[in-house]
Amino acid sequence: MSASIDIRTAIHALPAAEVPAWRKAMRAELLDARLRIPSTLRASWSERIARHLLERIEGADARIVSAYWPIRGEPELRPLLETLAKRGIRTALPVATALGRPLIFREWKSGDRLERGLWKIPFPADGAIVEPDVVISPVVGFDPHWYRLGYGGGFFDRTLAAMATQPLVLGVGYSLAAIVTIHPQPHDIPMSAIITEHGLISEKAR
Repeated sequence: MSASIDIRTAIHALPAAEVPAWRKAMRAELLDARLRIPSTLRASWSERIARHLLERIEGADARIVSAYWPIRGEPELRPLLETLAKRGIRTALPVATALGRPLIFREWKSGDRLERGLWKIPFPADGAIVEPDVVISPVVGFDPHWYRLGYGGGFFDRTLAAMATQPLVLGVGYSLAAIVTIHPQPHDIPMSAIITEHGLISEKAR
């Protein structure tokens, strides 16, 4: 595909009406592949991802970093949050308050009280609402144009669209999550960079 051809109009692009079904099938395939990775290998890859993230975050002079509570075989980054907190960086977790609404971010560090929210995912019970300057977002899939395939709820895109100041968005996942395209639609917002166990593999000019 020529670099001058926008991915939204590329020859291989799907009609918008077909994209949801395609994404559902691709999501299921990628999640199955991720969950079949041996737990010891996932742990090793998570440690590598955390090291690469730390290098990028240090370069960003971050003040508040949001990560996530891992589910369904996602990279385990809670030790990274502990490291950041020890270095004086405020850390946070995203909170889904309702379907169809943007996420909010609440300050959290290891040991703080948690409650369970949508899909029983833990969230900070008492942390102050903050607006991070770095958002670490897990991906189900990602493409070379920094677009993220998530779980289909649209939380990520709504959240970025609602933020007054756009943060550095670091999409994280294992290298097997790489796909040619997610068939982005007008509401999709690309990440700033993609980081896998192999390091920073792609970053978008800001």
